[in-house]
Amino acid sequence: MAKKSSVFICGNCTYQTSQWIGKCPECEEWNTFEEQLQGKTPTSNHLAIKQLEKERPKLLDEIDINQEIRTSTGINEFDRVLGGGLVKGSLILVGGEPGIGKSTLLTKVLGNLSQRDVENRVLYISGEESTSQIASRMRRLGIENNQNMFIYHEKDLENIFAEIKIIKPKFLVVDSIQTTLSPELQSAPGTISQVREVTFEIMNLSKNQGITSFIIGHITKEGAIAGPKILEHMVDTVIYFEGDQNGYYRLLRGIKNRFGDSNEVGIFEMTGAGLMEVSNPSEYFLDDHENEGHGRCTTCILEGTRPLFVEIQALVVENKFGNSRRTTQGFDNNRLSMLIAVIEKYFGISLSFFDVYVNVAGGMKLLSRESDLCIIAAVLSSYFNKSLDSRTVWIGEVGLTGEVRSTPRMDIRLRSIQQLSYKKIITSKKNLESKEILVNNLAVNNISELKNIFD
Repeated sequence: MAKKSSVFICGNCTYQTSQWIGKCPECEEWNTFEEQLQGKTPTSNHLAIKQLEKERPKLLDEIDINQEIRTSTGINEFDRVLGGGLVKGSLILVGGEPGIGKSTLLTKVLGNLSQRDVENRVLYISGEESTSQIASRMRRLGIENNQNMFIYHEKDLENIFAEIKIIKPKFLVVDSIQTTLSPELQSAPGTISQVREVTFEIMNLSKNQGITSFIIGHITKEGAIAGPKILEHMVDTVIYFEGDQNGYYRLLRGIKNRFGDSNEVGIFEMTGAGLMEVSNPSEYFLDDHENEGHGRCTTCILEGTRPLFVEIQALVVENKFGNSRRTTQGFDNNRLSMLIAVIEKYFGISLSFFDVYVNVAGGMKLLSRESDLCIIAAVLSSYFNKSLDSRTVWIGEVGLTGEVRSTPRMDIRLRSIQQLSYKKIITSKKNLESKEILVNNLAVNNISELKNIFD
C-alpha cells in the first residue's frame, strides 16, 4: 500500500510546511501546526456551486440595490447584536465555551422564526446531539406542534446539502462546524482543511440560495474559535458568547458585522426556561448600589452603542510581608499597576506595602480606558476609608502625567446619566465643553485636583 504523505498547517494563518516546527515563520505564533494527510484537492464546482447557474459580471448601473429587509428573531437583545435583525443570505458564526448556551439560544431563535410564518421552514442540523435530544430541548423551551421545524442528525456535507435541496429551508443551523465533514477531503472532522472547506461550501449555499445560516463554532483554551483564522473572514457576522458557567448572566458580543455596528452587546440571564433577556442591564451590574461602602465607584461604559453603568470595587489592605499584590477581575492587571504608579506620583502616597484588589461587579470585562478615573477613585476611597456617593458617575481616561483625557461619544453617556437621575458627574473638562448638562458636574484636568474630595 502506498505511503500517505502529510503536511503541517498553521491553525492561525494556514501556512504549510512539510515538517513540524514550533514557531510559524508567517504569523510568528507558537505551537499552531497540525498534521494533516494530503488527499485529492476538492474541485471548485462541486456540491452547492455545481447546482447553481453561472453568473456573469454586471455593470454597476445594471444592479438593483434594494434596501436590506431584516427579519426579527423575536429576541430584542439578539437583534441588537445583529444590527437590527437577520439579513437574507447572511452567514453568522456563533462561538463560545461548552455549555454557555449557544445551542439553546439558536434553538429559541429558530422556534420563533418557524412559528411566525408558515413559509419559514427552518432546519437544525447537529453532528453532536441526536434528534431526540434536540427535540427534548425544544419542548423544554416551549417549541411544540411546529410544522416548519426540521431536525437532522448528520455530519456528511453531501447528505446535508441533499436534504436542504428537498426541504428548501429559509433558516439553517449547523451545530457544529467542527463536527461536519466534506467527503472530498481525507482529513478528520475539525481539522483546518475540513473547517475551511465546509464553511466555504455553506457560505456559497447561503449567498446563492438566500438561506440565512448559523454555524456554531468551538473555541480553544485561549478563547479563540477553533479552526483557521480565515473562518472569521469568510462569514458575515462573528458573535461570541461570554460569561461564567457558574453564574447566571451571559454576554452576547458582536466582534464582526457587515450589516451593522460591531462590538454591540446583548445581556441574557440563564434560567430554568432557557436564556431570558435582561431588560435593564445597568440595574443588573449595579445590584444593591444604594448601599454606601468604602472602595465602591460607578462609571459609564459604552458597549457598541449601548451605555452601561457598572460598579467598580477596590480593596486596599496592608501587606506586612513586603511583597505587595495587584489582583484584578474584569480589568487589565498591567493597567492597574500603571494607575497605581500615577496615584503614588500625584497624591504623594505610597502603596508599595499595600495589596490592591480591583473587581468589576457583575462579571463585566472592561476593555476600554474611560473607566480609569473611576478605578483611581475606588482605590483612593478604600485607602482613605472614605465613602463615595453612589449617585456620582466617574468617567475619563488617565494618562501617565495625571491628566484626565476626553472620552468619545460623551453625548450618549450624558443622556443616560440624566435619564437615570444621577446626581453628579466627574470627568474631563473637554467632555463637558459645549454640552448641555442638566446634572451637577465637576470638570478636572488632572487627578491632583481631586485631593479635596478625599481629605
